[in-house]
Amino acid sequence: MIKWLFKYGAVIFLFNTVLLNIESTFNIGNLIFVSLMGIFLLCLIINPIQIKTVLFHKAFFFLLIINSVNLLYFLFFHSIFDYEAIKFMISKGLQFSIISVSIYFNHEYYKNKFLNHIVYLVFGIVVFSFFLDPIIFAGRYDGIIWNENMLAAFTITAFSILLLKSNKRTNLDYIMLFSLLLISLSTGSRLVLIALGLVFLIKYGFSLRNVIYTVLSLIITLIIISYNLDTSLNRFVSQSLFNDRIFQYQYAYETLLKKPFSGYGLDKYAYIDLSLVPAYVFQTHSIIGAHNGYLAFLTQYGILFGGIVIFIIFKKSFQIYFYFRNSTEYERIYLFIIIYTFIASLFEVFMTGINDFNTILFWFSLAILSYSKYIQINEN
Repeated sequence: MIKWLFKYGAVIFLFNTVLLNIESTFNIGNLIFVSLMGIFLLCLIINPIQIKTVLFHKAFFFLLIINSVNLLYFLFFHSIFDYEAIKFMISKGLQFSIISVSIYFNHEYYKNKFLNHIVYLVFGIVVFSFFLDPIIFAGRYDGIIWNENMLAAFTITAFSILLLKSNKRTNLDYIMLFSLLLISLSTGSRLVLIALGLVFLIKYGFSLRNVIYTVLSLIITLIIISYNLDTSLNRFVSQSLFNDRIFQYQYAYETLLKKPFSGYGLDKYAYIDLSLVPAYVFQTHSIIGAHNGYLAFLTQYGILFGGIVIFIIFKKSFQIYFYFRNSTEYERIYLFIIIYTFIASLFEVFMTGINDFNTILFWFSLAILSYSKYIQINEN
């Protein structure tokens, strides 16, 4: 049982985010999340020698450093009785532990099969959503998922994984590609367009094929925007990419200026001090959180600790990128996830949470490429 959990803990952790994003299964997903955290923590405690080998492994050392930053920040700026901060610190530590342990004990699976299973899971969501709600262009489409942007995160990730796969495609692959692309655009998420541009650039580079695809895309865009729809293309043309994000950036920045050095605490990720927002702004704009991953780190940790975390992430990412930049295998897919997260974090908080699909996949991608690099260097 313990061996199986160590191998597939990351699968349960990631796939459970689907249940957490369906209203009717949220409570089940939350129960699975809490149970996984509790059981995994117990497994770590009763296997100290094996776990020490993994968590102190050179490939995962950057995660250990971030956990140490969290601990130092807690000691400096939190009370020992601050339950929410303790919960975040433990959850973050377990998130990193689940990812590291799973990769260490089941590396071949996460190289060869895991990405395929993500595609099949998301395609299942699309099929089930279509049966329950087949009218995909009546407003922004969310299917069985509670939020259109979250459905887009699932579908555009699966589409990109499938497009970047190097093996020969089957008829089912083409059906999944078309379905995932169609649903992604129907959600109205503008980040879908960024992901599409990036994934085609990584797949085909600056080639004639990409020029042809670009021309075709422009023609299709002109046709689609002539209709009164809420697709990603229509919303991009009518609202631009930033739209209401400017207000959120402004008040996230003003929030940071109130506590630039100490930040607001470990449990205050993606935080905005709503007392700074004038009442009239709420009448026309939705101000919920920072909607910027980098500002989220700084308001959470303060400039010093937040800057350290951002530096660690970028340093590890650059090391991985320059090592695998010419790869055409599974490494290219994980590289796409990392690069896309960096770009998308200008508009969303994809790096800071605990139980989010994009967040887990981002940290997982960093960790598995770090471990793959370590293995390849030592084999050579």
